Amino acid sequence: GRCRRRLNDMKKIAFIINPKSGTKSKESLPELIEKNLDKEKFEPKIVYTQYAGHGKELAQQLSAEGYDVVVACGGDGTVNEIASAIVHTNTALAIVPLGSGNGLGRHLGYSMSPSKALQQINEANEEHIDYAKANDRCFFCTCGTGFDAHVSHSFSNQKTRGLMTYIKTMCREYWNYKPYNYVIKANSMAVLQKAFLITIANAAQWGNNAYIAPEANIADGKLNVCILKPFTMFTIPAIIAQLMTKNLLKSRYFTFVEATDITLCREESGEFHIDGEPVLEEKDIHIRIIHHGLKVMMPKHDNKFFLNKVIDNL
Repeated sequence: GRCRRRLNDMKKIAFIINPKSGTKSKESLPELIEKNLDKEKFEPKIVYTQYAGHGKELAQQLSAEGYDVVVACGGDGTVNEIASAIVHTNTALAIVPLGSGNGLGRHLGYSMSPSKALQQINEANEEHIDYAKANDRCFFCTCGTGFDAHVSHSFSNQKTRGLMTYIKTMCREYWNYKPYNYVIKANSMAVLQKAFLITIANAAQWGNNAYIAPEANIADGKLNVCILKPFTMFTIPAIIAQLMTKNLLKSRYFTFVEATDITLCREESGEFHIDGEPVLEEKDIHIRIIHHGLKVMMPKHDNKFFLNKVIDNL
């Protein structure tokens, strides 16, 4: 009877591994899953993505087959694909962060160590978080236009990945980049603003602990419209320091507003990013929040930042 009860209580968990994402090797991952996953709680399956978009197809299929948890093993693009496939289902998302930025994984509190992330899944709680849509594309952390979108397009064409490549790309592109004028419609108001970049944030960071929206709460039913105005070269060190220490609100070049429904009007169609992945979008982009639309495996935290910003609002 005890054995039967244990089998009935076991959850079906599937690991979707993107062998091409990020900078870390994925070869040892099956062995780490075998070693760190609690087999009394979970019955695991491992599958690999073989082409762009395959993660979404696999996640849809696994959710339809009744899997309780799908684990995105890869970078922000992989996480976005898999999470997009399981919104409004009973399948929960977990993450083993293996990418360059790992925005959602970091925000939810997953360790950057695959072994520790797997151990966190064993003890995680099921919670619901918000997601958002920019026109028809789902995002979970951030979307945006301006310099960060331009850099994500340039970065995608580099031969190497990782933080250093991203920083080099950013430094190189800064010198030729010109800020644009935007009209932002939100909260029954329309504002004309010249901006270096505009980020619409559901979560607090772009990735790599760069906090573009330090006040963002991933479960409060609101988005943060973050505007970085044009600044001089001499203020770059201060802005980078504020980004990395959750102090961007202190910058006179930064402003933000909370909203649930936003229309962003640009001078022309073109470069945009969705969770850091480069895409091309129309001139006008309609962005809206979908409250508590995704079930996630939330790692347990002693950290008050997470308790205040996430858990209390679920």
